[in-house]
Amino acid sequence: MLILVRHAMPAHGPDVPARDWGLAPEGREATRSLCSRLPAGARLVASSEPKAVGTLEAAGRALEDPRFDEVVRVEAYSDDFRTQRLAYVEGSDHAEWEARGEVVRRFGAGVADHLAAADGQPLVIATHGMAMTLWLTATIGLGDPGAFWADLRFPDAQVVDLAAGTVARLGSSA
Repeated sequence: MLILVRHAMPAHGPDVPARDWGLAPEGREATRSLCSRLPAGARLVASSEPKAVGTLEAAGRALEDPRFDEVVRVEAYSDDFRTQRLAYVEGSDHAEWEARGEVVRRFGAGVADHLAAADGQPLVIATHGMAMTLWLTATIGLGDPGAFWADLRFPDAQVVDLAAGTVARLGSSA
């Protein structure tokens, strides 16, 4: 079983780079509920970003792996960040943003390595919305990557069935 977790709500602002944001109080609170629904005995892995590591703290100590970090980018702290991110996951290139193919390659290599290390146990990876969306689009063929990304919650958990090529929110019947 593979579960991809989008990190909880970060404490954010223009004075701290996005990769260094920790969790906001409401994000920390939301992680308790999320972590209580994760399978016992799972291999826990998180990106190296504090907001991802913090999202799994209530479930136990997570291994950190930078291959699950968010897309490397130069992005102004402004009100139109959602528009730029949506366009990116839908296929638009942005100057000074990591190439989508590189994100997919590094993320996929991390998934393969940690699935092998999990040796049949559940694998839970705390990561980020854009990176997760790009990998899922390349791996299972999301029909509408923009809609998937826009529907992700803070936090969120998606159960991925690689053999069937499906993804469904943890706890949903789909």
